[in-house]
Amino acid sequence: MPPRRTRPTLKDLAKRLGISESAASFALNGRPGVSEQTRKRVLALAEELQWSPHHAARTLSGITSMTVGFVLTRDVQEFGMETFYLRLLTGAQSVLSDRGYGLLFQMTHSVDEELAVLRRWSEERRVEGVIISDLRRGDPRPAYLRDLGLPAVLVGGPDPRKLIPGVTVDDGAAIRLLVEHLRDTGHRRLAYVSGPADLLHVHRRIIAFRRAADGIMAEPGVIGTDYSDEQGRAAAQRLVRAADPPDAVVFDNEVLAVAGVRTLNGAGLSVPADISVVSCEDSAICMALQPALTAVQRDPTVFGETVAQKLLRLVHNEPEPVVEAQQPTIAIRESTRQR
Repeated sequence: MPPRRTRPTLKDLAKRLGISESAASFALNGRPGVSEQTRKRVLALAEELQWSPHHAARTLSGITSMTVGFVLTRDVQEFGMETFYLRLLTGAQSVLSDRGYGLLFQMTHSVDEELAVLRRWSEERRVEGVIISDLRRGDPRPAYLRDLGLPAVLVGGPDPRKLIPGVTVDDGAAIRLLVEHLRDTGHRRLAYVSGPADLLHVHRRIIAFRRAADGIMAEPGVIGTDYSDEQGRAAAQRLVRAADPPDAVVFDNEVLAVAGVRTLNGAGLSVPADISVVSCEDSAICMALQPALTAVQRDPTVFGETVAQKLLRLVHNEPEPVVEAQQPTIAIRESTRQR
């Protein structure tokens, strides 16, 4: 078996050319302090040896990564079906690219795995700041990022402990709009199929639903899921079998709503003749479904732009302008009707 080829170092380049490591570094990084002849010699040898600097070494020599990181703990299949984060990433990338930054995105299976990624990125100086999402009760990430000294912005929020800034969303307002619409259209037995209750934004939505639907909540009033299509179907089946089934269901996102409509139809119920359906998140899927889903409208692309702008201001210690929160509205479509 042939010996493994070792990666050349900056010291190797300097030794081959008979110059100091600092001179080689200046030449490679386009900094003054070396002659043009020396610069050409260094660059030619670097190309010949296929030399590239390590991330941490580049940063320690004064070169920033010009990269922002985003770690998301989600199931891969679930992520592919839900369009919110795809659109948010598009918005963030548009702002970052305008400033010459790249976006490093990684999915993980657990918060512990996410913490490991954040530590590695910090130790390797791979990113200058990070975006995090889906804050949980007792979430270790804000304190961890503070200890790492890594600038971070939370998608959603706020962070109850105020350890990291966020771009906030009024989850309660979105739920109230949906419940008010269902009340106004004569619905009197409401249910809510939510995401995981340990997510703080879901917890806020559940509280808002219970308050807004006080006196007209079906039993069971709230059913938690993991956002998967499978659990969306199971929740809808549970509602269909209830002793006093609801006349309207609020689903936490379009993935759950589509699974729910399919299950309701399979049980012989017509939407909206027998039961109305609404979604807390809107997308092209909601409009393509038959009947089209009434849904809360927010623009995740604009949300992503705001998140990226806030993070870059943190990275560069720029002043924070006053930004008004994006207010949700409702797109009323064929999945709800007057009772």
